[in-house]
Amino acid sequence: MMRAKQRRAVRFAPALLAGTVWASSLLFAGAAHAEDAPPESINLQLQSWTAVAEAKGILQEEFSKAGVKKVNLIAQSSGELLGAESAAVGGGTLAFAQRMIYPAFVQKANGIPAVIVWLSEPSNRYRTPIFVSAANKDIRTIADLDGKKFGSSRISCYWSAPFEILNNAGIPLDSRLKKGRVRYENIESPAVAIQALLSGETDATAGHLAANHFTSAYLQDKFRLIGGPSDTGAYVNYAGRVSYFAHRDFAAKYPNVVKAFLLSRERARVWATDHVDEAAAIVGKALRIPEEVAKFQITHLGQWDLMAGEPSAKAARTAIKEFQKWYVEHGDDILVDKQLSGEQIDAFIDDKFFVGGSHSIYGDKYSTY
Repeated sequence: MMRAKQRRAVRFAPALLAGTVWASSLLFAGAAHAEDAPPESINLQLQSWTAVAEAKGILQEEFSKAGVKKVNLIAQSSGELLGAESAAVGGGTLAFAQRMIYPAFVQKANGIPAVIVWLSEPSNRYRTPIFVSAANKDIRTIADLDGKKFGSSRISCYWSAPFEILNNAGIPLDSRLKKGRVRYENIESPAVAIQALLSGETDATAGHLAANHFTSAYLQDKFRLIGGPSDTGAYVNYAGRVSYFAHRDFAAKYPNVVKAFLLSRERARVWATDHVDEAAAIVGKALRIPEEVAKFQITHLGQWDLMAGEPSAKAARTAIKEFQKWYVEHGDDILVDKQLSGEQIDAFIDDKFFVGGSHSIYGDKYSTY
């Protein structure tokens, strides 16, 4: 397990990157003297692909081109609580935030001055399944959840995926606007959600099996999966995409730093996919988790750290608009009040980091090398 508030300073020609972070000029130890001068220091989250990128020298190579001289990798602690990224970004603690579209959208609607600099390919049915305790012999299918209690984090995939799954099954979740057929309890901490499930306080939950809290319990056969999102649904094609976003001013002032971040991620993704065993050893050591867990998180079809990107800014905007449309039409009790206009969604995507943009990592064939 990673120690709370663990920090590591990585020094090389330039520096590192991270996963779940935000950016503000306040976070740099050596502030830029001019808007186009790179920051001396940057904070990024320690996660699987950043660990690989550091170990293989990818960060050094890419960030040296952008002029960043020091990168602080910050291990997960409070950042594991869903939604903490926005506070870290807004407060200048981190440089980029990694969220699925649903929570990223809500944070944007709540006023975060952010732009999306990278969006993933569509999700899949394996990323956020619904599961029950293995000891529960009564619930075998989604239909068996009628009248039961479901607990998960509200502003996350752990709500947006089951919201669609249960709607399609005709047994919708409760909302503050309308009572459903499945009782809903908001549980912000994944660890608490797991304990509630295993103790019988709740009957079901949903989660990313490749997330630390869920992986260990799943590999110990404590869960039984009973269903997942539809391949043709709103979650897989829209809401379940991964985004990286940055403070608007940061992306405008330091586009070369953003590009270095994105190139590092892409190169680490490809290398880890091609060298799974070595990557698992690197990740296990860096994140202080068993290699078995690290390997599962790299290879499981529901992993998200190594997803490919969506090259098209137009497709990215369409995905967000369709996501909002579907969830509002089906009674999402947050998005009914928190909607973005088409113009706001268009501005949410920063064109210069997508294909055809001035700082795109996508070549003619969407290759980075």
